[in-house]
Parts: sequence; C-alpha cells; structure tokens
Amino acid sequence: MIKFTLITVTYNAAKVFDLTAQSVLQQSYADVEHLIIDGASTDETLQMANRYKQLSDQAPSRHEVIILSEPDHGIYDAMQKGLDRATGDYVCFLNAGDRLADADTLLTIADKIDMEQKPGVLYGDTDLIDEQGNIIGHRRLTPPEHLTWRSFRQGMLVCHQAFYALTSIARQEPYDQQFRFSADVDWCIRVMKRCEQEKRELKNVHATVCHYLREGQTTRNHRASLRERFRVMVRHYGLFTTLVMHAWFALRMIIKKPQ
Repeated sequence: MIKFTLITVTYNAAKVFDLTAQSVLQQSYADVEHLIIDGASTDETLQMANRYKQLSDQAPSRHEVIILSEPDHGIYDAMQKGLDRATGDYVCFLNAGDRLADADTLLTIADKIDMEQKPGVLYGDTDLIDEQGNIIGHRRLTPPEHLTWRSFRQGMLVCHQAFYALTSIARQEPYDQQFRFSADVDWCIRVMKRCEQEKRELKNVHATVCHYLREGQTTRNHRASLRERFRVMVRHYGLFTTLVMHAWFALRMIIKKPQ
C-alpha cells in the first residue's frame, strides 16, 4: 500500500490551520503521515495542532501526525526539515491554509500509481480559496497533459501543493535556500529533471487535488520574488530563452489588457 507524507509548514497560522488539518483528517485513504513543521509559533497554532493530533489518533483512519516546533531560518528551511523526516512513498507540501480538494483526494491519486514502475511525480489541478475556505475559482495556470521540466518555461504550471514527488527522488534534491521566495519552483524543476534521468513518468491524475489559499495580488516582497524567479529560470533554461519567454508574457498581457 502506498504511503503519503504530507508536510505542513506553520508559523502563527491559527487563523487558517484548521482548513488544512480538517482536510487531511477527513481523508478516506488510511496510510498517511502528516508532518507539522512549526517555526515556534506564539499564537494558538501549536495547541490546535495537538488537538488535531488527538482527533487523528481517535479517527478510524488513524493517520500518523507528527509535530515539530522549533525556530527555523525561513519557510524553505522548515520544508527541508519535513523532507528529511518524510517516510512515505510520496511527499507533498500542503502549507497552512491550503487543503486537499475532497475526502477522496489521496485515494484518487493512489489509484493512478503503477506499482511496477512508480511515477516520479503525480500532479493535478488546483482551485483557489479565500481564508474562509470559499472557492474563488480555478488557478489561471493549468497543468499540461504531458509535463516535463521544460514545461515550467511557461510559468509554474503545476502548483507546488498539487505536486506529489516520489520521496526517494525528492530527497536527492534539497531545497536551495539561497532563494528566499522561489526555491519551490527551482526544487520542482530539479525533481522533474531527475525523473527524466531515471526514466520516471510524470503522471497527470486528471483531478483537482488541491485548494490553494490565494495570497494578495501584491505583497511587500512581490518585486524581489519576481527578480528571484527570473534567476531560477535563467539557471534552468538559459538567459536567451528566459528573456524571450518574458517578452512573450509581457506581450500577452498587453494584448489581453481591456481597452
């Protein structure tokens, strides 16, 4: 039986933690390890996590919930701690405020796995939600039928929370923590490159697997994030290709802009 490791990174996430915890607690699939990697929260996050662990221990599925709380050096340091501790066959990052799409999400994904030749990555679609858990709409970027590491030249077509990586491959690609905002993009590309080297399939499960908590359209780190994303693209696709793709993005925005 396939075991999934879900990693949830938290820091003072009491407002949105229950969205995530309840979506995992309700899963019909039994073999789940849920790692809560907390950055020494000072609000009610830890108390909520411990109550969630008690509920999970009493539930029929009895998912294994493991809580680690200590100071970290940022979100990607915390995510790496989770990756280092993962014991499941597949690992996915489901951060505080994000949730699995429905109670059968993990069962749907597990049903797509060929046990003879396990896919390197399983991926699906994503819907956007607000802080109350209301669905706002479908994510603008949608996963292609046939994904490769080259696909991300067009943007992050698969949301990080909808990207289930074979743990044995994922652990070979630690997060590059020189990136403060885009290490997840870089990590996904490197994982897909390794899958290609090992001739592992990247498999579309043809289902919405994640509800992603939409952030604000602009943040104080927005410009720095864009610059960093550019560096990631240059690292993997080269300067010329990256410049051409950005020129195409800009032209497309001009064409779509309402008159």
